[in-house]
Amino acid sequence: MEEMEEELKCPVCGSFYREPIILPCSHNICQACARNILVQTPESESPQSRRASGSGVSDYDYLDLDKMSLYSEADSGYGSYGGFASAPTTPCQKSPNGVRVFPPAMPPPATHLSPALASVPRNSCITCPQCHRSLILDDRGLRGFPKNRVLEGVIDRYQQSKAAALKCQLCEKAPKEATVMCEQCDVFYCDPCRLRCHPPRGPLAKHRLVPPAQGRVSRRLSPRKVSTCTDHELENHSMYCVQCKMPVCYQCLEEGKHSSHEVKALGAMWKLHKSQLSQALNGLSDRAKEAKEFLVQLRNMVQQIQENSVEFEACLVAQCDALIDALNRRKAQLLARVNKEHEHKLKVVRDQISHCTVKLRQTTGLMEYCLEVIKENDPSGFLQISDALIRRVHLTEDQWGKGTLTPRMTTDFDLSLDNSPLLQSIHQLDFVQMKASPPVPATPILQLEDCCTHNNSATLSWKQPPLSTVPAEGYILELDDGNGGQFREVYVGKETMCTVDGLHFNSTYNARIKAFNKTGVSQYSKTLVLQTSEGCNFETQSASYSQLVDIKKLLAVAWFAFDPGSAHSDIIFSNDNLTVTCSSYDDRVVLGKTGFSKGVHYWELTVDRYDNHPDPAFGVARIDVMKDVMLGKDDKAWAITEGGITKGATIGVLLDFNRKTLTFFINDEQQGPIAFENVEGLFFPAVSLNRNVQVTLRTGLQVPDFYSSRASIA
Repeated sequence: MEEMEEELKCPVCGSFYREPIILPCSHNICQACARNILVQTPESESPQSRRASGSGVSDYDYLDLDKMSLYSEADSGYGSYGGFASAPTTPCQKSPNGVRVFPPAMPPPATHLSPALASVPRNSCITCPQCHRSLILDDRGLRGFPKNRVLEGVIDRYQQSKAAALKCQLCEKAPKEATVMCEQCDVFYCDPCRLRCHPPRGPLAKHRLVPPAQGRVSRRLSPRKVSTCTDHELENHSMYCVQCKMPVCYQCLEEGKHSSHEVKALGAMWKLHKSQLSQALNGLSDRAKEAKEFLVQLRNMVQQIQENSVEFEACLVAQCDALIDALNRRKAQLLARVNKEHEHKLKVVRDQISHCTVKLRQTTGLMEYCLEVIKENDPSGFLQISDALIRRVHLTEDQWGKGTLTPRMTTDFDLSLDNSPLLQSIHQLDFVQMKASPPVPATPILQLEDCCTHNNSATLSWKQPPLSTVPAEGYILELDDGNGGQFREVYVGKETMCTVDGLHFNSTYNARIKAFNKTGVSQYSKTLVLQTSEGCNFETQSASYSQLVDIKKLLAVAWFAFDPGSAHSDIIFSNDNLTVTCSSYDDRVVLGKTGFSKGVHYWELTVDRYDNHPDPAFGVARIDVMKDVMLGKDDKAWAITEGGITKGATIGVLLDFNRKTLTFFINDEQQGPIAFENVEGLFFPAVSLNRNVQVTLRTGLQVPDFYSSRASIA
């Protein structure tokens, strides 16, 4: 049970959870700690302002920091979670257990209410201290989050099991050890308090007194209070929505919140998830058993290494003592080498023991926590956390993958001594019969003819030199950030080709590759310089490749389709996601799958159907644009909505980040002057339309000739 303790502690305060609530990301946090890390958000980000403009989709709106910061300026691949797009970042601090949390944006106002009852500031945002997902609270504030009663029950049982003895609950001063418990009163008594407060006469004579240990068990097994719906506090959870993965009440179903979702009986899903968690634990239990056996093997290896070391040293000393004074001087050097090998082997094995012990302790703690959760009799509370626990169990099992339970070091000392040379060779005496380690592999060669770029991704290919005799076990591909920054690993494996996605358009990257085997790693290959988007050329730091540089100057344009993942649910896709229409009479927004932040990009949309004079809109938008209103109705999109659009018309959109402009064309004719200026940031191609309109997207197009010539003149 002690190994489970870290599962029961809040990531903010580091203490046992007190009144834990469940965030939408499935992580837990104390209610008081949640209030302490609330942050004020701008008015434009609040749920009220979004609902007022018709874009309110859910009770809790995740801040779209993930996708907006997917390609940061350093292109590190890690998004910023310190602040908002429209507000300065908030510095973070560390909680007692090392998790980064966010302090309040300003000191809370003075109030006579207790912290737990103080009102939540308007437009508050909370960031999960574990996964760093941010969300904006609605009018209900923290009351809208369900309480994790299962976790409370597990903590209560854990703390009770830690207590040395049960104490009397009615002693006025120092509590004495309890001798009985009344099942009806649910109170522990010592003998004096029982005689004084619970006499065996009258109505109390029918009460059942049991030993304290039995009373603890009966209290643990007593049914807990039936959970109520967070939206309808007077209604009990009775069903389970499979799509939302949450318990619901009948009033939720009557209001139509889950009308199109699959809903099942609460008891059936409770049993199903318990069965799934139990099955997942079986696999994890096998891994834990293997880990215990592996630790025994490692400890035996330590003893064997010790024994082999002593035996080898004794043999070496016996041989060296026979070689008089000159041999004694050499003996000290050889012993130093043996001791170094000895310490190296012990360090490797002990490090592996330490690492495996930590992982086993974490695995055992998770198993014990899950077993306690399975004992819970509250179906609703169990289902609130079961999905997250099942994922954690599978993830932990995967971490015990192939190679984890394999020794990294042998017990043998690959050294031997030949004492046959003549005395004149004593000063050159060495481990001449030492088993030679295989050399590192040769430096890989980048195959320039197979390297290419496409949109904001790059494909690189390499091979071993033709005359190389040392096989490579794998390769490490490194790429810088596109701004001349530090290199970072983007691929490690056995393949000789890799495609790297998520690069900046119109940016220059440096790439290099090295090979590795058990002995070590090779030298880096020659650096390959590649540029994405409009110009894709390859250069090397060696003049021997100068002829290939001219051959590989290629022109690359952006190819993409519409993105079903971010589109409104009423959008209908066809033609490999290149053609879209809508099932609603209201305007709905669909975005392209590729975002742009640099370079010059041009695409066209053909109007296939145009009935009853609708108002489709064409342009660009940020990822968090409202999807259920016409494009351009909020400050997250720029669009054209009228002016010569008919059936069969072709609308061209030209996004020029070099000049920070957005220009529109209809049937190859520019629509007036530049439509928008000072365009900066990450933008996606966007269209809004209803059921009277159907459009088809055309990409991979060159910039119009007259615009290119005008831009070159400017």
